[in-house]
Amino acid sequence: MEYDERNVYLVGLMGAGKTTIGKALARRLAYGFVDSDHEIEARTGVSLPTIFEIEGEEGFRRREAQVIADLARLGGQVVATGGGVVLRPDNRENLKDSGFVIYLDVPLQTLCERTRHDKGRPLLQVGNPLQKFRELHAQRDPLYRSIANLVISGSRITAQSVVNQLIKEKKVPWKR
Repeated sequence: MEYDERNVYLVGLMGAGKTTIGKALARRLAYGFVDSDHEIEARTGVSLPTIFEIEGEEGFRRREAQVIADLARLGGQVVATGGGVVLRPDNRENLKDSGFVIYLDVPLQTLCERTRHDKGRPLLQVGNPLQKFRELHAQRDPLYRSIANLVISGSRITAQSVVNQLIKEKKVPWKR
């Protein structure tokens, strides 16, 4: 794919800002925007917590893999992925092969603060969400890094800083 046809994928833990930054990044790059979790909800007609309740995490992951495979065939999209997208090798391969992957690495305490009142995140409905974030980070951080073309760290990541990093670090001729 030509650079202007490749997708840009945002990966990272829940609350990293993938959707917020993704929307702004898509506008800046003149790309379409897709939130993979919202796409799953649109296709099934039910919420993620309902999918988790009925099908479990494995059922959700199967649906997620299909959405990622479909999105990988498109071009010119900024895709905010679900936090666990990297758990399946086929997803990692699809992301890496069809686009430019940006890992938003946000401090765990910041993630915990951002998500503390959000009941729509099934994996965080536990007694100690910060501990859950620690576990998820330990499991997923190496996987995010293994496919990332660019890692952006910090608690104040903005769409503009992501665009600037894309242009500066990779000298990629992204649409303007």
